[in-house]
Amino acid sequence: MGRKIQLILICLIAISSLQSQAQALYGTTGLLHAPTAEMQRDKTFMVGGNVLHLVPLQYLTTNEIKYTFNYYLNITIFPWLEVGYTCTINYANHGSTYFPEQSWGKYTNQDRAFNARLRLWKEGWWKPWTPQVVLGLDDPASHESYGGGAIKFDEDGMQNNHFTRYYLAATKHFSFTGVGTLGVHAAYVDYRACWFPHYRRTAAGVDFKFNLLPEDNLAVKALNGLNLMAEYDARTVNIGAHYQLWKDHINLIAELNDGKYFSGGIYFKIHLK
Repeated sequence: MGRKIQLILICLIAISSLQSQAQALYGTTGLLHAPTAEMQRDKTFMVGGNVLHLVPLQYLTTNEIKYTFNYYLNITIFPWLEVGYTCTINYANHGSTYFPEQSWGKYTNQDRAFNARLRLWKEGWWKPWTPQVVLGLDDPASHESYGGGAIKFDEDGMQNNHFTRYYLAATKHFSFTGVGTLGVHAAYVDYRACWFPHYRRTAAGVDFKFNLLPEDNLAVKALNGLNLMAEYDARTVNIGAHYQLWKDHINLIAELNDGKYFSGGIYFKIHLK
């Protein structure tokens, strides 16, 4: 019986290469919230969703709602270009002046956002120590008058882009044979979401992906699917983990936002090439 259980566990937690990257709770490649310069493999398609601790929209209050949700689609069209779509479910709190009374106390409305990431420089292109560099944007534009009219990029208060940010990120990896890979990440973030104070700050983080030996050991196989992460996302310090549940096709991610508020999700990954 013990041997059968071991075989089942091996099948369930078998993993593939450590070339996969953590999936951010934004629905893009990255850490948890902090951007990185890591890219997915060419022609990688991802679909997933998250349970998120309070999304800070103007018409939400921390006293009435603790969690919301999002779902997303993401594809790496070329090795240097990733695009995605993320939809966040909004909650109408009691007494809201934004939502009608019949919506109070319910999850209602959806905030749709597009994102893109462009690799400007590949890691090690010039010298072995040179980092990878990526330029990215999230939720760059909104519709005029909250859903109607032309696409707008300005900030005159007539838009509803709650997650707008632009960033330039750099990533460098350090490999330790038989132990794992350390990723060091830094970014400059320009946050321009409506309703909230704008800022231009640095973000930084690290992650560690285990690659222990011997690979045929059951406990080692289980641990080698784990990627630990810590970050400062330009607002809060967050810790979390990413786990490859099955050959990088099924992946789990969890975090403690600000070190205390849980968020988590699952996504499915397919390599189309």
